[in-house]
Order: sequence, then structure tokens, then C-alpha cells
Amino acid sequence: MVGLSTENPDASAEAVRQFVHDFNVDYRVGWATNDVALTLMQGRDAIPQSFIISRNGRVVKRFVGFNPIATPPQIRDALQEALNDKGTAD
Repeated sequence: MVGLSTENPDASAEAVRQFVHDFNVDYRVGWATNDVALTLMQGRDAIPQSFIISRNGRVVKRFVGFNPIATPPQIRDALQEALNDKGTAD
């Protein structure tokens, strides 16, 4: 699990550190360049956006936003699919 911020790292480093601390984020958080952010967000400005990626780099599922009822089981299913992927090309 990796979290990415689209904020300017020079201007937001302390705010991101505080967010990680305040919300007990227990995974790595880094910064996405503008090009990477634009590619990942595919023109949508909604956050959070989450991606489940298999061993071979295939995006198994993309989640935009979060629904406390629907999203957790969908994430579990996508994680299982990614774990079952043996890393071979499609």
C-alpha cells in the first residue's frame, strides 16, 4: 500500500506528515508529480482514488471515492484477484 499526495512537496511536507500522524496512516506516503497525478486521476479530481495492482502491473480495480458499506468488500475482492494473479502477462 502506498499513498500519494498531489500537493507540492516543498509546500506541503509538514502538512502531509501531520495528516499521516493524525490519521494513524500505517503505510508509506509520497508525492506524485503533476504528470503522474494527471495520468492516474484520468481527468477526475475526486479523492480518494485507490488502485489495486497485480504483481504484473495490471490495474485490477480503480476506486474513486469511498463508500463505507460498498467499498470494503469490493477492495477485498479486488485484492484477492490481485493475489491470485501469478504475475504472468495477459
